[in-house]
Amino acid sequence: MLAAGLAVAAADKWTVDDILMQESAMGLDISRDGRIAVYAKSKMDKEKGESISHLYLKELAGGDEVQLTRGQDSASSPRLSPAGRLIAFVTSRRPAGAPASGGGPAAQGGAEAGAGPQIWLMNTRGGEPYVLTKFERGVRSFGWLDEKTLLVAAPEAPALYDQEIKSRKDTSQVVDDEQHAPPVRLFKVELPSGKATRFSRNTDRITEVTVSPDGKWAVTSHNRSLSETYNQKIKPVYFLWEMTSGAGTQLFADGRTPLRDVQWALDSKGFYYSYAYSSHPLYLNAYVMRAGWFDLASKTASPVDLQWENGLAGRMAALPDGGFLALLADGARNRAARYARNGAGYTRTWIEGDHAAHIFSFTTTEDGKQVIYNYTNSSTPPSWQLAALNGAKLENPKAFVEFNTGFKKKTIARTELVTWKGALDETVEGILYYPHNYKEGQKHPLVVMIHGGPHGHDADAWRESWGYPHQMMAERGAFVLKPNYHGSSNYGLKWSESIGGGKYNELEWVDVEKGVDSLIAKGLIDPAKLGVLGWSNGSIITIELTTRTTRYKAAGAGAGDVNWISDWGNCAFGDSFDQYYIGKTPMDDPELYIKKSPLFRMSKVTTPTIIFFGTEDKQVPTEQGWQHFRALQHYGKAGTKFVLFPGEGHGPRKYVHQKRKLDEELAWFDKHLFATSTDTNEALKPASPLAAVLKAAKAAELPETVERGAFAVSRFEVTRAQFKAFDPAYQFPAGTEHYPASGVTFEKAKAYCEWLSKKTGQTWRLPTEEEASPLLKASRTENTLDLWAGYSLNLDDANRLASVVEALPADRLLKPVGSFPGSGDDPVYDLGGNVAEWVVAKDGQGKAMGGSADRPADVLETQAARPAYIGLRPVREVK
Repeated sequence: MLAAGLAVAAADKWTVDDILMQESAMGLDISRDGRIAVYAKSKMDKEKGESISHLYLKELAGGDEVQLTRGQDSASSPRLSPAGRLIAFVTSRRPAGAPASGGGPAAQGGAEAGAGPQIWLMNTRGGEPYVLTKFERGVRSFGWLDEKTLLVAAPEAPALYDQEIKSRKDTSQVVDDEQHAPPVRLFKVELPSGKATRFSRNTDRITEVTVSPDGKWAVTSHNRSLSETYNQKIKPVYFLWEMTSGAGTQLFADGRTPLRDVQWALDSKGFYYSYAYSSHPLYLNAYVMRAGWFDLASKTASPVDLQWENGLAGRMAALPDGGFLALLADGARNRAARYARNGAGYTRTWIEGDHAAHIFSFTTTEDGKQVIYNYTNSSTPPSWQLAALNGAKLENPKAFVEFNTGFKKKTIARTELVTWKGALDETVEGILYYPHNYKEGQKHPLVVMIHGGPHGHDADAWRESWGYPHQMMAERGAFVLKPNYHGSSNYGLKWSESIGGGKYNELEWVDVEKGVDSLIAKGLIDPAKLGVLGWSNGSIITIELTTRTTRYKAAGAGAGDVNWISDWGNCAFGDSFDQYYIGKTPMDDPELYIKKSPLFRMSKVTTPTIIFFGTEDKQVPTEQGWQHFRALQHYGKAGTKFVLFPGEGHGPRKYVHQKRKLDEELAWFDKHLFATSTDTNEALKPASPLAAVLKAAKAAELPETVERGAFAVSRFEVTRAQFKAFDPAYQFPAGTEHYPASGVTFEKAKAYCEWLSKKTGQTWRLPTEEEASPLLKASRTENTLDLWAGYSLNLDDANRLASVVEALPADRLLKPVGSFPGSGDDPVYDLGGNVAEWVVAKDGQGKAMGGSADRPADVLETQAARPAYIGLRPVREVK
C-alpha cells in the first residue's frame, strides 16, 4: 500500500512502470439491442510477469463498468449472443479439477478437457463462467449462429503420427511439414452441452470465421501453405458457407483480393470487405486497403469507390441504411466518413464533431444511432467515447471507458505534425514531441525514434511503449522526432511502394537526416546532441544512419538487420521481403546484398550503440544482433552493449525484459547523449539503509527533497541538527544529530516552514492531509512498536505495553533517519514509522499522521502518537 501511495504522489515524474503498466482495451462488442457492451482490458501483471487481459461489461446508458473475469489467466475475444443473454469468450484457464492437458481425440466433443485456448460462457446477469469447448488443440476463431449454437474453427485432434511423436517425447521440429500440419475445420458446438459436430472437411487451415447476423452464412479465410509467409507463392483462399446445406463456395478465386476484414450487412444480404491492393504481381508487402461489396443474392463482388486514393485506415462499420462508416488513411491522422448508397454507387460525407480528426476505431449500435470510438492524439491518452450519430455528425460525446487516468496528473509533451523536404525533394511528414522544459529560443537535444515496418507509420496517437518512451526522453529535455519516411503506410500506394524493387534503405535514411536538418535550421535543436533509436525496421534505419554519419551521440538498435544475405534464409518472411524490397535473391546478385548490408560498413561507425534482441526472434533472427555486436567490437571505434532476452521473439513480452530494455536504453542515452549519468556502486542498493546512512551523513542544513508532482517532499524527516539551525534553544543528546526532530508542536512545525521559506526564497509548508494520506501509513517493517516488541501487536498487547513505553525516557525508541529501506525509485525514507508527522487537516488544524515508534502498526485502528514521538517533513512547492 505504501508503494502504491508513492506512485500516486509521484504524479509528475514519469517512470518505467508508468509506461509498462499502462492499461489498454480491445474486442468491443455491443449487444444488438444497444443496451450493453463487453470488452477486454489488458494490463501488465507483475506477479505473473506478463500482460493479462480480463473482461468487462458496461451499460451504454451509464453506470460503472463491471469486471467479469479475474485471476492470472487471460480472457479475450468476448462475443455477445444474439439475444444479449450470454457472453462467449476465449481463455486458456483450466476448469476446476481438469488435468494439465487433454486426453486425446476423445476430448473433441467428448467429456475431457481440451488443451489450448477454449471457449467459455457466462451469463450477462452474473454467475460463474464455465467451459464450453474441449478441443484437443484449442480453438482459432468463432461466431454465434443462434442463441444455442456456435460456429467454431478448431484444429483436428492429433493423428497417430502426432500421438507417437508425443509418446516418444520427441521435440524435434520439421520445418514447413505440410504433410503433418493438422487441418483447421469448422465445427458446430451446441449449448449448453458443448457437443461438437464437424461441419467442414477442408484439408487446409481456417484462420478466421465471420458469421452473418441471421446465422445462415459464414465467410472463412484459409491458409494453404506453411511457407506462405516466407515466399508468398501459395496465397490464402476464402470461402462462403451456407449453414443449412453445408455448401462452401470459393470467393475471389483470382487470388488478387486478399481479404483483411469482413463486415456483414445488418440484414445479412451481403457483406462489405476490405482487401490489400498492391501493383506488384506477386508480393504483398506494400499496399493500400480498398473496399468492396459482396451481394449474397447474385453471388457477385463489386468494388466500392471510396473516392480516396490513400484507401482505408481501419475496419468499416455497416449501418442499417445499407451504408457504412469508414476511417480513411490520411498520413499521421485518419479521416472519418459516412458512406450512403446512391444507386450503384455511394455518396461520401465527412464525419463532423470535435473529435473527428482523432478517431482511430469505432463500433456502432445496430440501430446506427450511437457509436463508440477510440479518441486519442500524441498528447492525449486514449479513451473510448460514446456519441450520438446524427447523419454524419457526432453529437454529445462523453467518456465511455477511460484508461490510465493517473496520466492526467503528469506533464505530457506538447506535439505537432511537421513536414520537410526529404529524399527526391518530396514532402515527408512526422510528429514532433516538445521537451517538458521547453523554452522558446533555447536549443535542446533531439532523439529520433523511427517506426518499424517499413510498411507501418507513426500515427498522431498515444503510443508510449517499451520500444518508444517519448515522455521519458521529453522529460530529460529532448525533442523527439518520429518521421514517416518513404515506404510508410497511410500515405497512398505510390509512397508505400517507393522503396521497393531495389530502392530499400536508399530513401528512408535520407528522409530522417533531412528532417533532423530542418529542425536544426529552425533553431530548435542543439546539433551536438543528437540520438536515434528504433525497433525492427526502425532499428535497420538507425543502424544505416550510424554507418552514414558520425553526428549521433547515442543509438538504440532493437532487432535490426545488418546482413541481408543471411536474412534471406533465416527470416520467417525472408524471401518475400527481400525479393520485394531488394529486388533479387542473394544467389542472383550477391554483390547487391553486400552493398545493402550495413555489416560491411561497420568500420565507419563511431556512435555508441546498444543492441537488443530476443533469443527466439524469427522475424529478424538473433544472429543479426550477434553480427552487429561482433563487428562493432571488432573495429572498436564505437562503444557497444548487447542485451539478449531469453525466450523472447520479435519484441519482449515479459515485464522483466521490457523493464530491462527501458532501463538499459535510458541509461545509455543518459551517459552518451545527455551526459547526466554518474558513476554508481552497483553493490549499493539505492533504497537500502546503508544508502540512507550515506545520504543522511551528507545532509545539509536544509532538507533534501524528492519531486513528487506539484511539490517536492523531504527525503527524510527533519533531523535534530536541521531543526536546531532554526531553533537554537532546541536541545538533544550528543550523538543523535541524525535522529528525527521530535517533541515538535504544530506551531513550531509551521514556524520552521516559514523560516525555510525566508531562508531559501522558495515556498515551504506542511503537507495537507489529502497530500500525505497516500504516503504516511504505519508499517510493521519500519520503526513502530511492533519492531521493539518483536511481533505484530494486537490492540490488547499494545495496551499492556503502554506502561512500559511510558516508563522509558522520552523518544528512547527513535532511530536515525533512513535506518530502514526507502520507498520509490528515488527513495523517500521513514514514511511508515519513527516519528509521526504534522500535516494540515481539512479544518486547518494540525494532525499527526503516519506510524511512530511508540505505537503499533495496527491496520484496524490508528492510535495517536505521544507528543515526544511527533516530528515533521515539510514539502516545497515546485509549481
